Amino acid sequence: MVNPSETPYFTTEEAAIYLRMKVSTLDAMRWRHDGPTFRKHGAKVLYHRDDLDLWSRSQHVGDILAPANDRADNDD
Repeated sequence: MVNPSETPYFTTEEAAIYLRMKVSTLDAMRWRHDGPTFRKHGAKVLYHRDDLDLWSRSQHVGDILAPANDRADNDD
């Protein structure tokens, strides 16, 4: 295995570790075209670190406010 600090390209296994997810999850996401961007170098599937970071940032789930009638500060 190549030291990830030496290359920006990760195998599926390395990308899964980097994202802290299962390889099978990453594989399924690739087949559904809803995961991180990947590249094919010959038959090898590779993920660029910048693409993994970009995809991860796009998955941010922010604070969701409760409807006004459910909030504690509602005086109605």
